[in-house]
Amino acid sequence: MQSPFTAILRGAACVALVCLIVFTYYRFLHPNPTTVALTLLLGILMVAASWGLRYAIPTSVLAALGFNYFFLPPVGTLTIADTQNWVALFAFLFTSVVASQLSERARRQAREAHRRRYEVETLYLFSQQLLVTENVVALLKQIPQMVTETFGIREAAIYLAGKDQVYRSVAEREDLPVEQLRDLALRGEAVIDRPGEKSIVPLRVGVRSVGALGLRGELPSNETLEAMAGLAAIAIERVDALENLARTEAGRESERLRSALLDSVTHEFRTPLTGIKASVTALRADGHLGSEQRQELLTVIEEEADRLNRLVGEAVEMAQLDAREVKLELAPYSIREAIDSALAETATTLADHPVEVRLPSHLPNALMDIAWVRKVLQHLLENAAKYSSAGAPIFVSSEVKSGCLVTSVADRGIGVSDLERSLIFDKFYRGQGQRQRIHGTGMGLAIVKAIVEAHGGTIEVTSQLGHGSVFSFSLPLAP
Repeated sequence: MQSPFTAILRGAACVALVCLIVFTYYRFLHPNPTTVALTLLLGILMVAASWGLRYAIPTSVLAALGFNYFFLPPVGTLTIADTQNWVALFAFLFTSVVASQLSERARRQAREAHRRRYEVETLYLFSQQLLVTENVVALLKQIPQMVTETFGIREAAIYLAGKDQVYRSVAEREDLPVEQLRDLALRGEAVIDRPGEKSIVPLRVGVRSVGALGLRGELPSNETLEAMAGLAAIAIERVDALENLARTEAGRESERLRSALLDSVTHEFRTPLTGIKASVTALRADGHLGSEQRQELLTVIEEEADRLNRLVGEAVEMAQLDAREVKLELAPYSIREAIDSALAETATTLADHPVEVRLPSHLPNALMDIAWVRKVLQHLLENAAKYSSAGAPIFVSSEVKSGCLVTSVADRGIGVSDLERSLIFDKFYRGQGQRQRIHGTGMGLAIVKAIVEAHGGTIEVTSQLGHGSVFSFSLPLAP
C-alpha cells in the first residue's frame, strides 16, 4: 500500500517534469509545437511506465493545458483561435491518455507475469519439500510449517478426513476452527475471503476430497491456492501409498523369512534328531552289540547333540544381535591373537585343508571384542572349508587400508555368483546349488555381518565362479 507522502512526492515530480519541459522550450529553445507535443508525450509515457495510470492521466491534462497556454496561438491564453489547433490539442490529449493506458496495461501485465513466476517458483520449492518426508504423520505435521515458511502465510492448518485430526503451524492458535475445516472437506468447496485474509481449500485427489487446507494471512492467487492444496493432497496420498507398500513388502518378507526359517530349522533339526533317535533305538533293541559298535553309536549321538547345540547357539546369537542386546567389550587386541584362537577352535573342520596365515610383521592393534571377532573368523574359516574340496588351501591375511584393519579369508572353492553376492549375507539364505549337498541354516554369514557392523566395520565378498571367494571385514584401529 502506497503512503500519502509518497503519493505527494510523485505528484510533485510529475508537475515538475511538465513545468521543466514547458519552461525549457518556451524560454530557451523555441521549437515548433510538434516537437513540444512529442516531448511532453514522451514524459507522460515515462510517468505511466514508472508509476501507473493514476499519475499519467493528471500529467496528461496538465501537459495539455501547458501546451495550449504556451505553444498554441493565441499564446498566453487558454483559448484557441484556429480549428486545426483544437484538433492538435485533442489529438495530443487523446494520444497521451491512450498511450498511458497501454503503458499501464503493459506494466500491469509485467507485474502479473513476475508474480506468477514467483508463485510457480514457490510452488516448485514447496513440491520439493513435500518429497523429503516418507511418513504420513511426520508429513502432516510439517506441511503447515512448510506453507507458512514458503508462502509467507501467517497461519496454516491441515485437516485430514481419514484421521479426523487437524495439524497446525501454531498449535496454540485456532483461528481456523476444526468444524469449518471438516465441513469444507466434506463439501469439497473452496472458501476464499480476501478482505478477511482467510481461505479454506479442499484437498482433492481426482474428484475425491481427502481433507482441507486452511490459511490466514496475505493470500496468493486462487490458482496458487488450488495448486498448493493439490500438491499437498498428492504428497499425502503418495506417502500413504509408500507406507502401505512398505507394510505389504514387510509382510511378504516376514512370510518369506518365516518359510525359510521353518524350512531350514526343520531340516537342520530333524537330521541330528533322526540320527540320535536311530542310535538310541539301536542301543535299546540289540543287547548283543559289541563295545566298538556301541561306542560308534554313542559317538553319533554326541556329534549330533553337539550339532543341535550349535544350531541353537547360532539362533540365540542372531536373536541377540538383531535385538542389539550384545554389549561389546572393546579393547586393543592383535588380530593374530584372534586368528590363532579361531584356528584352534576349528582345527577339526580344517583338518583336510592347509591354512596359510599371511600377516605383516608390524601390524597395529584393532579395537575389538576378541571373543566376537573370534566367532567371525570361525564362521569364515568353516565356510571356506565347507565350500572347498578336500586339500584345497585356505589363506588368512590382514592389512591396514583406509585407516582400518582389513582381514581376509580366501578359499579355492566353488565361488559365489554375481546374483547371489548381494544376498549371501541375508539371514537363512543359502547358495542355490549347495542347499542339498551342504548342511546349514544360512545364519553364519548373517551373524558375521551383524558382529562386524556392531564393531563399526564393514564386510564384503569378492568371488569368481570356480576359482574361490575372498571374504574381507574391516575393524577400526586402536587409538
